Amino acid sequence: MRLQIVFILMLFLQAWKPAVSQAAAPELPDSRGVLQRLADRAGEAKAKIKSFGETMFAYAGAYYEDHIQPVAGSYVEWASNLRSSLWEKVQTAIDNYMPPTE
Repeated sequence: MRLQIVFILMLFLQAWKPAVSQAAAPELPDSRGVLQRLADRAGEAKAKIKSFGETMFAYAGAYYEDHIQPVAGSYVEWASNLRSSLWEKVQTAIDNYMPPTE
């Protein structure tokens, strides 16, 4: 039984080998090395990520200008006015300070 299987496999391999050798080798459209192709793909991925980041930064800037800045601007102005008012009070107190006389 084993001998028959080995014989059949040998016949199959002999018939298959010429068929494989007659098939034309596939032409590679790009004969560059694997590392070069990987480097090219990495560069393309980097460009896509950079483009996506620039787009997201632009959307974030527009959102800030439309929604955050109008609200935050009034708080910044209020804090600035409060600081100025307190500083004026401190300056007035220093200018009007009279040391105690003994």
